[in-house]
Amino acid sequence: MTEQAPRSADVVVVGGGVSGLSTAYWLRSEHDLDVVVLESADRPGGKVTTRTLAGLPVDTGPDAFLSRAADLGELVSRLGLAESVVGPLPGGAFIWSRGALHPIPQGGFFGIPDRVLPLLRSRLLSPVGVARAGLDLVLPRTELRADPSVADVVRPRLGSEVFDRLVQPLIGGVHAGSADRLSARSTVPEVLGIARSGRSLVLAMRRRRRSAPKPTTPPAPPLVSLSGGMGRLTDALVDAVGRDRVLTSTPATSLRRTPDGWAVGTPSGVVEARHLVLASPAYAAADLLDGSDPELAAELRGIEYADVANVTLALRRDEVGDLVGTGFLVPPVEQDLVVGCTWLTSKWPHLAGSGTVLVRCMVGRDGDSRWTSMDDDALVDAVRASLARMMGLAADPVDVLVQRWPAAMPQYVVGHAARLERLDALLPDTLHLTGAAYRGAGLAGCVGDARRTASTVATRLSPVDLTDTDPSLEGAAR
Repeated sequence: MTEQAPRSADVVVVGGGVSGLSTAYWLRSEHDLDVVVLESADRPGGKVTTRTLAGLPVDTGPDAFLSRAADLGELVSRLGLAESVVGPLPGGAFIWSRGALHPIPQGGFFGIPDRVLPLLRSRLLSPVGVARAGLDLVLPRTELRADPSVADVVRPRLGSEVFDRLVQPLIGGVHAGSADRLSARSTVPEVLGIARSGRSLVLAMRRRRRSAPKPTTPPAPPLVSLSGGMGRLTDALVDAVGRDRVLTSTPATSLRRTPDGWAVGTPSGVVEARHLVLASPAYAAADLLDGSDPELAAELRGIEYADVANVTLALRRDEVGDLVGTGFLVPPVEQDLVVGCTWLTSKWPHLAGSGTVLVRCMVGRDGDSRWTSMDDDALVDAVRASLARMMGLAADPVDVLVQRWPAAMPQYVVGHAARLERLDALLPDTLHLTGAAYRGAGLAGCVGDARRTASTVATRLSPVDLTDTDPSLEGAAR
């Protein structure tokens, strides 16, 4: 049911996903600004959502975040969730290749190895593929353009097998994209920096490992989660922002510039604000801006998205047994519908120990939307057929959860950085963009960009803007 929208605020945030909620949180907690969040869905949180399957909490969007991300770590702590952070259980991940599951070789970074021997031991590549990777040690330097694709960085150095069967699935598992098209500068800047630091990728990776400071305590796992599910993060954000300021079932239907800022139309009335933050997907922001700024809208509409979905199966443990490891990824070259699979009850401690095994399979990536023509039953059958072939997993599920995310994963293709520069040049001072489409598709990137956006808004709201027009109040602290 549509709630009554407030008449005015310092800032209106359009989009109540993790980016919009984080922006509103930083605006309120760090800058004491009055904020209204407009969310078109009947619940906040966007793709960060936790549902229940066979009595267990299951994340149907992201189920982990980077432990080293400073802004997200601080946010989790401020929201009182630090004690709920959990690391994954021991056990490595695999790649399905050439009819078998192979352990991901140790010592690599997004598939870039620092040694050749682990590649050989994993049997992920053919002997010829390993030998080709070894040529990186002697090949002359590769000249790279300013914004190369991931393929431009990797394939000339390490060969097609490393690229197809190691780098592609690892990049695709995070971004649902093709490393042939994705910008290394925008997607994996660390890899591009490594490539530019020396002639050989393998030797540069080795120097990176050797120069890293020696830990004095056991290192934290790179990815962590929240016991009870990631939905606890967005629930806590809503509470912190104020549930009366996060309006669900309240889409922004129009935008209009005013002398004092913006007027945002909603089904329940107009909300006026001095600054406007669009935290919705780029294509949704483009639709809102078509009438007032078609050039800006056109740039936003140029950001591509991939359709993805996941299918989670609940299985009886006595029919499946214990799965060793955390899951596997599937290279696009295998042409399978399944992109990857997470063994949730073998990965997260808060899901382990019951009589149920949870297996979550991801489908969909850039260039592969076969699943979109299937209904849920057909999609589940196709996923189960893949699991039977790859894992010998033929047990009937006791419960199933299908989550479709159309146009969900922004693609940072070559030229993305230049597009961001054009967007920045087109934005008026009172309009701001944040979200997965711009400077980080993961939770850490979204929260970090939300904090930077909030800081920019606060800086541009001058003391005069934050007070009445009475001259005696100019410069007064709010």
